Amino acid sequence: MLVEKNKKTPREKSETLWGWSFIAPTMLGLGILNIFPIFQTIYQSFFKTGDFGKGNIFVGLNNYKKVFGDVEVWQSLWNTIKYAVVEVPISIVIALLLAVLLNKKLKGRSFFRTVFFLPMVAAPAAIAMVWKWLYNSNFGLINNIFHIKVNWISDPNIAIYSIAVIGIWSVIGYNMVLLLAGLQEVPRDYYEAASLDGANSWQQLLHITVPLISPTIFFVLITRIIAAMQVFDVIYMIIDYNNPALKKTESLVYLFYKYSFEQSKKGYGATVIVVLLVVIMILTVIQLIGQKKWVHYN
Repeated sequence: MLVEKNKKTPREKSETLWGWSFIAPTMLGLGILNIFPIFQTIYQSFFKTGDFGKGNIFVGLNNYKKVFGDVEVWQSLWNTIKYAVVEVPISIVIALLLAVLLNKKLKGRSFFRTVFFLPMVAAPAAIAMVWKWLYNSNFGLINNIFHIKVNWISDPNIAIYSIAVIGIWSVIGYNMVLLLAGLQEVPRDYYEAASLDGANSWQQLLHITVPLISPTIFFVLITRIIAAMQVFDVIYMIIDYNNPALKKTESLVYLFYKYSFEQSKKGYGATVIVVLLVVIMILTVIQLIGQKKWVHYN
């Protein structure tokens, strides 16, 4: 008898069933906790919150018209962009240099890897408390060590950059681990050949390391930009309501929290988040188009 080519064997059916069984919880969680809230938020952005949070009123595109004319929203978008512009490239560059260093045969290499990764597992509240003390203008460690008087988190001109430094410190370990994984896939033969040709360490980094791990760098870049554009917790915990730098440090997610939960304007808050979603999508598309020029897939 001829067996149909498309007919699956019992083993293949069993493997397919078990495969779907294993990914089903993840797919279900992704749908309930991520995908459904996205559509719910977009739907909510067309409504105005009713009295006492009930009986939402359909307002169409009025929330979007209000957002585009809201100075506070544009200021928050600019604050978010400034944070991302500082945090993302600096954290990736430092993480790359550390990854290259810790990829070599170095005494205590495992210890240093652990130390650099520790900020990733530290509680955000603990991080905020420590850095708030370090930045204190009167008795903070930074001002006392360098004998200066700088209002790191209350000066509107530098507060957002001070917060970006905290972000850099927090994510270096995560970026380093990803880049380190990419480095370990690079054959040593390339470096040996480059050394024989007289290339120094800096030239090897630029012409061998970066091109060969460019897919990993691209992954880190795209995920870090998405995460940086959603900054909230460190701003919320470090900047007080009476801080003169509050307006210059509010991110779009912070603004969403303020409108939705403090002022009970959930429809308008949802509109702010939809604007952020569109901005992130535009940035992601630009990166996907641009990566064709500098990312080399082997």
